[in-house]
Amino acid sequence: MSTDGGLRIGLVAGEVSGDRLGAALLAALRERGELAAAFGMAGPAMRAHGCQALARAEDLSVMGLVEVVRAYPRLWSLRNRLGDQLLAARPDVVVGIDVPDFNLGLERRLKAAGVCTVHWVCPQAWAWREGRAVDIRRAVDRLLALFPFEVDFFSQRGIPTEFVGHPLADQLPLEPDRPAARQALGLGVAQPVLALMPGSRSQELAQLLEPFVAAARIVRECRPDTRLVVGTAHEAHARRARAALAGMGAIVVTGQSHQVLTAADVVLAASGTVTLEALLCATPMVVGYRMAGLSYHIIRSMVKIPRIALPNILAERDLVPELLQNALTPAALAEAALAWFDQPARRADFVRASRALHRELRRDAAGRAAEVVSRLARSGT
Repeated sequence: MSTDGGLRIGLVAGEVSGDRLGAALLAALRERGELAAAFGMAGPAMRAHGCQALARAEDLSVMGLVEVVRAYPRLWSLRNRLGDQLLAARPDVVVGIDVPDFNLGLERRLKAAGVCTVHWVCPQAWAWREGRAVDIRRAVDRLLALFPFEVDFFSQRGIPTEFVGHPLADQLPLEPDRPAARQALGLGVAQPVLALMPGSRSQELAQLLEPFVAAARIVRECRPDTRLVVGTAHEAHARRARAALAGMGAIVVTGQSHQVLTAADVVLAASGTVTLEALLCATPMVVGYRMAGLSYHIIRSMVKIPRIALPNILAERDLVPELLQNALTPAALAEAALAWFDQPARRADFVRASRALHRELRRDAAGRAAEVVSRLARSGT
């Protein structure tokens, strides 16, 4: 620990959502006056909050089992190098954020060397690969859960787990300001708006952009006054989206997912964190996902829950449509999107459910995570 009593914290995040969580944790620790230094694998948001990047979070943008196998030599080398650097730096605590296949092995090595380890975002062992609980128990001193149902699952398997809530629920208002979001994007208050959110990873964009755009064309044929808005994570993705939507009058924006989701009446969304964002924005959605065929069949054979979209898992019912792999066709996407436009009672039910779940997840997650990290680093409890 630094001489002024602040924490020297190692952080390892992957992808856009993990980078945001890491940035929120750094801001909360700094607000508490408990941050002396931060270093590790950081994305742009974490780097903007002063985290020294020993490696870039963008380097972990790999999805699917087959794709991970192909990238394994690079990821293995990256993890070993990062572990060496963190051990040399001797932080007071290391927080691994999500990407469990990368982080748990790193955390296990650090914990065995006497470094305090925290993992934020529970691995989805409740959905598939339940045997990972053994690896998690060996790797972490504390597991931080985004969702309340995760606490019982992991605690019953001997893993100290605390529910801290979800930062997105804290950041987003309980009453979304749709007119303001539309005004900011140059959209009319009354016109129908369909948003496309084809994912933050390049592989997701490759799989989802084409069917999402084709579905949008069908929606436009049925509702010619519909405006299209596309949310992308990177400027390179935005260029691809503009090319795919040429001549359709679409608005393509980068890094403004909350605004896009708030402005929309309906969103076509890649399965993942963006579906939670849409839920918290009270925006009805159609969830789609597609990956390499072999990866999908292997993963599907191991998944033990009936639903994969976060809104459906949290609601414990089919709150929104899910279209996966071969079911992800432009016609099916368009039909599901149009149904949201045409069924006001169903929309009202969705909004009621979204607000109830929003309140449940609103817990000052970053503040709670900072409190747990500080307590554990200082006292071990």
